[in-house]
Amino acid sequence: MSGRSEEGVPQPGAASAVTAHPTTEELRAEAMEWGRKPRGLGTWYVTEHMVRAMRAYGWTIVVGALGQPILYLLGLAVGLAALIGAPIQDGDQTVPYLVFVAPALLMTAAISVATEEFSFPVMAGFKWRRYFFGFSASPLSPGQIAGGVVMGASARMFVVVVAYYALIWIFGAVPSPATGWLTIPIGLLAGLSFGIPYMAYAASITEDKGQFALVQRFIFMPMFLFSGTFYPLDTLPLWLQWIGWISPLWHASELGRMATYGKPADPFVVLAHVVFLLVLAVGGYIVGRRLFQRRLGE
Repeated sequence: MSGRSEEGVPQPGAASAVTAHPTTEELRAEAMEWGRKPRGLGTWYVTEHMVRAMRAYGWTIVVGALGQPILYLLGLAVGLAALIGAPIQDGDQTVPYLVFVAPALLMTAAISVATEEFSFPVMAGFKWRRYFFGFSASPLSPGQIAGGVVMGASARMFVVVVAYYALIWIFGAVPSPATGWLTIPIGLLAGLSFGIPYMAYAASITEDKGQFALVQRFIFMPMFLFSGTFYPLDTLPLWLQWIGWISPLWHASELGRMATYGKPADPFVVLAHVVFLLVLAVGGYIVGRRLFQRRLGE
């Protein structure tokens, strides 16, 4: 039936009959255009989600960022320093106990945050809440998801190390503030050097059988106690010093002491500390990214 009358006037409904439908290639091009932005900013979208999810325990973050350093500095540093009553001999340099212990406490705080943000949230993304699979169903890649987890945790660690640095400065534990601020990026690197390999380990777990508790008891606590946090590492017997040598906490604490009170160090030693932390962080990310790709099916 024609869409026109004998006089050539269009009849109702004729326009819909001649409307052109988009081809498959056109629809595909449109979909790719819509997906181009998430592909380009995917890591930041995941970062935004991880940071927004922290609002559920926001007060814990605030209290931990402020209360924990105050308690440590008052209880372990100021209180214990008053009982000891003697400065610490750190190599060829003598410094007050509070000045010696403060940088290590800052590094410990960063690593403590890493143990929280790179463990159960990663497990939740794969197993309990499974939101990583939702991300993967969108144009986001597994690598972007892994990167977003790292950036989200880094945001919280940054807040913690800045607050910690401000407090140790107020307590007078930063004799060299011109370089002392470097403890902030050093602390962030310390957290990532422990946390990113931990993320890779968490991504490999398919069943929760208390693995995170074992890491806390048998890796984090020995590292905290035997990495020169409260006394120079060389005061320990040789058979315990190796814990510090392989610990990111000791390497970061030594860099922090160089920054806060100018602990003498050979440039090669400084480079060795930095390279050790970078190898852990970068190597952990490479392994973690592959595990994310394997579990998310890409």
